[in-house]
Amino acid sequence: MDNTQLAELLMGIAKAQNAVIDAIDRAEPGFRNNHAVPILTTAANVRAAVPRIQDLPSRILLRMQGRSPFDIAQILQDLEAALANGGTAAPDDPSKNIPPAAARVAARAAAAAPAAAPAAPGADLDFSAKP
Repeated sequence: MDNTQLAELLMGIAKAQNAVIDAIDRAEPGFRNNHAVPILTTAANVRAAVPRIQDLPSRILLRMQGRSPFDIAQILQDLEAALANGGTAAPDDPSKNIPPAAARVAARAAAAAPAAAPAAPGADLDFSAKP
C-alpha cells in the first residue's frame, strides 16, 4: 500500500465517522459544536505544528466538521510530513512542536530585535593604544 492509497483510506474512514456525527447532531442538535469538536480538537493535538501519525485521523475528522474538508492531496502532504520525521516531533527541537502562528511571532521578534548597543560617546577617542 502506498501513501496515496493510505490517504484515501483515511479519508474514507473520516467520512464514515462524519456520517455518525451528522446522525447524532440531527438527533441532538448542538452535539457537534458542544461535544464532538472540543474532544476532536484535543485528540487532533492541533497545538503541534507538525502532526504525528496518530494525530492525522483526528485532524482529518476535525477538518471535516468545518466548511472545507481535507482533500486527498492535503492528507497525503500531512502524511508524508509525519512519516518524514518518524511520526513524532523531536523533543529537543521545540520549533517542531509549536503552533505556526507562534513560530511566525518568534521569527518577527528575532528580526525586530535591536542590534548591539552602540559604543558610548567618546569611547573611540582613546588614541593611546593606536600606533
